[in-house]
Amino acid sequence: MGTRDVILDAAAGVMAKQGLANVTTRQIARAAGFTEAALYKHFANKADLLVAVMRERSPGFDRLAQALHPDAGTGQVVDHLAAIAEAAITFYAGGFPMFASMFADPATLTAHKAEIRRKDVGPHKVNEAVAAYLSAEQQQGRLHPEADVQAAAALLMGACFQHAFLGHMSTPAHPDTSDAAAAFARTMYASLAP
Repeated sequence: MGTRDVILDAAAGVMAKQGLANVTTRQIARAAGFTEAALYKHFANKADLLVAVMRERSPGFDRLAQALHPDAGTGQVVDHLAAIAEAAITFYAGGFPMFASMFADPATLTAHKAEIRRKDVGPHKVNEAVAAYLSAEQQQGRLHPEADVQAAAALLMGACFQHAFLGHMSTPAHPDTSDAAAAFARTMYASLAP
């Protein structure tokens, strides 16, 4: 592995244990076995490192990225929605421990928001991708022509986010991720069907 990969692995591990707001670049560099100077050769700042960790080391990111782009007009819409929902729940659940503390530190949150704007990434991209998929299905006549695909995307992703959150807060555990994803997809599809 190259230096950048070692830093990303160390950052993901430290952030998962301590939360983003509680971690310094010095701690990350130490965990990686490098100096802070080495870290800054690969990442502009802590926010840049966070975005890289989220995209390259977050559990489920690749799976979610793939699920967000099904081929419209193929397969069953409800199955595509279930795959998207399951991948989203997995991604959100894996990210909570790492990213939740960022909301307790205004400076970290502000820096993170600036970095995701700079890189044109962020959580809104998930909703946009789901809405784009639903719009493509709508154009092919597989969804009701007057269905609000933006609202549908927001509702589906909101349900996934809440399910992931409750998974960290509930005792006993709430429904299985696959079952929940399938139920969200069926419910959403029922409101969108032609």
